Amino acid sequence: MSTDHSPAPETSVPTCYRHPGRETYVRCTRCDRYICPECMRDAAVGHQCVECVAEGNRGIRKAVPRTVLGARGSTSAVPVVSYTLIGACIAMYLAELASWRVVWEFMMLGRGVLPDGSVGGVAEGEWYRLFTTMFLHQRGGTFGITHILFNMWALWAVGPSLEQVLGRWRFLALYVLSGLGGSVLLYLVGAPQDSAVGASGAIFGLFGAFFVIGRRLGSPVGPIVFLLVINLVITFGVPNISWQGHIGGLVVGAALAAAYAYAPEARRRVINIAAPLLTFALLAALVMIRTADLSPAA
Repeated sequence: MSTDHSPAPETSVPTCYRHPGRETYVRCTRCDRYICPECMRDAAVGHQCVECVAEGNRGIRKAVPRTVLGARGSTSAVPVVSYTLIGACIAMYLAELASWRVVWEFMMLGRGVLPDGSVGGVAEGEWYRLFTTMFLHQRGGTFGITHILFNMWALWAVGPSLEQVLGRWRFLALYVLSGLGGSVLLYLVGAPQDSAVGASGAIFGLFGAFFVIGRRLGSPVGPIVFLLVINLVITFGVPNISWQGHIGGLVVGAALAAAYAYAPEARRRVINIAAPLLTFALLAALVMIRTADLSPAA
């Protein structure tokens, strides 16, 4: 009986697909290629190669960082809305310095005779005055330039913090609706010919929101309370200041901030949309009621 003494067939030693000179017996659990220790990446089961890991990561949506109140962004985000509002107020102030016409065409006025002899005001269909007045400031008189300087300092001091925690759109809605709230209260309880300019209603709204959100997050609120008290004393102690604008802005800002801050997480998106819309609808309804009251009987 013959015996076969032929040599056993040679088998090639497996090597890493990325490093052909390195012997390895470990395969990628995804593509089944051999990988050396340098190319191994831990997976849920076994190891994967760097290419399979990279391909898998491309299909994963990265979580967007959010604040405690659900706003997108990070602490390094530029407060675009705050700076834009400051820029708009400064631009309007420069326009006022160029012409007084800017003031009496865009200031808050229920109904009155303008310097050119015409009758104008919100009751005459110039509803835009309810908004434009929050970008104007007194250019002379008792306060002069200190009026815009204080308001812009306040916006710079509290605006970025609120914009960061609320996000740009909620912060913008808070600012505009607070300013609108001040204009509406003046329209409701003031004399038709009463006029006013200034971002103070919106600023008081930011103060109120800062207090409410600070309480919600457990932050110190002593400084904002002190600032509020000082400004309320000035509001009611110094003549020729529209207390209606300040109080209206404060109430609207605090109420809207409460809706933002205390909304249940499961319904936060709905409340964040509904709260400013309902606030605007309520203020618009009050304006229409007052306008009907001021309209001459047919």
